[in-house]
Amino acid sequence: MNNSIAQNLEKINKKLVGSIAKLVAVTKTQPIAVLEDAYKIGLKRFGENKVQEMVEKYEALPKDIEWHMIGHLQTNKVKYITHFVYLIHSVDSLKLLVEINKQAAKSQRIVNCLLQVFIATEETKFGMDNAELIELLESDSLKALENIKIIGLMGMASNTLDTDKISGEFENLKLFYFDLKAKYKTSNVEFTELSMGMSGDFELATAHSSTLVRVGSALFGLRN
Repeated sequence: MNNSIAQNLEKINKKLVGSIAKLVAVTKTQPIAVLEDAYKIGLKRFGENKVQEMVEKYEALPKDIEWHMIGHLQTNKVKYITHFVYLIHSVDSLKLLVEINKQAAKSQRIVNCLLQVFIATEETKFGMDNAELIELLESDSLKALENIKIIGLMGMASNTLDTDKISGEFENLKLFYFDLKAKYKTSNVEFTELSMGMSGDFELATAHSSTLVRVGSALFGLRN
């Protein structure tokens, strides 16, 4: 048993006290043995960013784990995860939603999705801008998708040590989230989750109403 994970989890949980945020343990690149240790101490919400790795771990581990796809998802990989994935954080197009819906229907499931918003200054990050996202929410094409449910937004802040900049990005996303939550509620849209914050900035994210924080290195140590 890896005692350091338990100690790190205790520290993280103390920092989450008083917030509404739930912890998604980011297990990408971690071996299955580490996930087994994490499971034994009560962690059952795991985040992966590569489809093949997620499928291998899903097949090897207990079936009461909640699997979260947090990485960029290509349409040709969707079919491998829709029969088990709990939440896809990184939906950045209608085309991707259509494919998730198509594959989820084959498994007779409704797959929860978050729309990824581009809030950072780096060009490398994925996501839609506010206007594109509103256009998607108002489209007739979205209304026809019966096997997906959009339950909120996800955003990744700029990779910077400037906490004021990060706070500003989180605050803008929070305001956008609550605006959309008030305006859009249909059979397949109901906002309940705001996914923002990672190991370096999750405390800032919880101060801006994040409901899901994606924490890897602060929990498992730095990756190789």
